[in-house]
Order: sequence, then C-alpha cells, then structure tokens
Amino acid sequence: MTIIDMSEEIEIRQNSIQKTTATAYKRRLGDRADGRRLRTLDPMANVATYLMATRSGSQNLFSDAVDIEKMNKYIHEKRNQGLPNFGAMHVLVGAYVRTISQKPGINRFVNGNRIYARNNIEVSMAVKKTLELNAPETMIKFIFEPNATIYEIYEQMTQKISEFQQASDEQSAFDKLVYLLNYIPRPIMRGTVNLLKWLDYHGWIPRFLTLLSPFHGSLVITSMASLGINPVHHHLYNFGNVPVFIAFSATRHQKELTKTGDVVDKRYFDFTISTDDRICDGHYYASAVKDIKKYLLNPHLLEVPPEKVIEDIR
Repeated sequence: MTIIDMSEEIEIRQNSIQKTTATAYKRRLGDRADGRRLRTLDPMANVATYLMATRSGSQNLFSDAVDIEKMNKYIHEKRNQGLPNFGAMHVLVGAYVRTISQKPGINRFVNGNRIYARNNIEVSMAVKKTLELNAPETMIKFIFEPNATIYEIYEQMTQKISEFQQASDEQSAFDKLVYLLNYIPRPIMRGTVNLLKWLDYHGWIPRFLTLLSPFHGSLVITSMASLGINPVHHHLYNFGNVPVFIAFSATRHQKELTKTGDVVDKRYFDFTISTDDRICDGHYYASAVKDIKKYLLNPHLLEVPPEKVIEDIR
C-alpha cells in the first residue's frame, strides 16, 4: 500500500464533491464536512433521535416490484446504441439520484442525535474484480450531481468499475485501510473504533475517512441477481450514517390472468428498501418510493436533467 495511492483517490473524490456542494449556503457552527444541520425541523424529529438512538433500531422495511417489460426494452435499446453492460443497476441508481433531486429529505442522515442534509449524493456498491466465484471484491463509492442524467451515471459507474477491474492492484484505497486496521491488536482496535465513533458523533471524523468509508453516504445498493435468491432486507449500519439500503434480485416470472381470461407470463423487478425512520416521515418515504417506481417504469425520463433541483429545508 502507498499513501500516494490513497491520496490520489481522495483528491479525485474531493474534486467531485466541489461541484456538488457549490451552493449559496454558507457553513455554520454545528454543520459537518459531509452535511449541514437542519435547524427548522419539527421538534419531535429532533427528540426522536434520542428515543430511537440507533440506526438499526429505527429501520423501516419496504418491499415492492415493478413490471420489468419497459425497463428490459430500454436496456436492450441502450446496449444496441453502444452502451455495453448497461443494465438494471444503472437504471435503479439513476432513479434514486433523480428522486433525491425532487425529494431531498431521503438524503438526510443522523449523527450525534442531530439530523443533517447531506451535501452530495454518495452511492456505494460491492464490485468484484472478475466474474469468478472467489474473485476479490471491494466497495466502490460514486458521487453524483443531483441533476445527473442516466448517461452521466452510466459513464461514471462504468469508468470507476473498469478502473478497479483493470488495475494491477487488487485492493482499493478502502481495502488497504482495512488491511492496515486488521493488524492492530484487539485492545487497540477497540479503542480505535471507539475513537472513530466518538469523532463521528461530534462531526469531527476526518473527511478523507468518510470519503473512503462505504458506511458514510446516501445509499448502499446490492444485487442478489447473481445469487439467484430474492432480495434481502439488509440491515442498516449503526456505524457511519448511511440511511438507506436497497437490494434487488433477478427477474421474477409470474403467471397472471387478464381481464379477458387469458393467462400471460409477466416479469417483475423485485426490490427491498431499508430506511432510517428518523430522517423523514412515512408519507414522505412512500412518496419517494412512488417516484422511484415511476422512473423504473419510464427510464427514458432520466435522459434529461430535472427541470429544477429541490433543496432541502434549512
């Protein structure tokens, strides 16, 4: 491992963030490097962070599905237009990024019993070095603009995944950091982790660590398709501040009876969403899920930027 490699990756991520955080907002006392404190929330929202002290103890679990016919047609269309490996993952990430641009409340997070609006959109996912069963795997984090189109999302994801898979080094910067931590003796490791939690609670954890950490961000997304199982309801992590975890599976076939009495074979895209109940209410989440489904059913809407990006409350 070299410090230079880690520094280069961190610098790239920081440069990506500079665009995303370039707003008229001026940082105030109580804000964090990765988010601004929300000061006009309903008092109950603030009290709830003490009543529900952990992220895993504040989970809401959603399960849903959409007819995949239009999405499949769109995916094949894009592949024929010269976008190799374009798939459901790109559409789902695009749908979530676009939903954040209109429902920014789902991009909040809780740290230190306070609720923050995240400064950018950070999506993490596991990526294998090759398609072999025992191939090395790492977590890759993508940082998107709220007005990103499906083409920009595809380009960034393809580039970063390709860089990892083609690199001679099998470890990402995050893997190297974990590798170093693995050699710390247990008593010191416990102290190190407790120190990181304490720093994170107060908003003092170094930004370069949160840029590397998959435990900090807007969303962690995982595919069960290659495993051939239904999407799990993945737990949220108490460490860090990721408020949403999405899992999806391979296409599910289901026989259905039409109004005319005919039996048809329908194909569905199943997905689950685990959310932190403290960042916004159920009605807001339900509205956001409806938006996600709208974009999954009509992915062509993601080809142009949104007319307006909605900013979260102050």
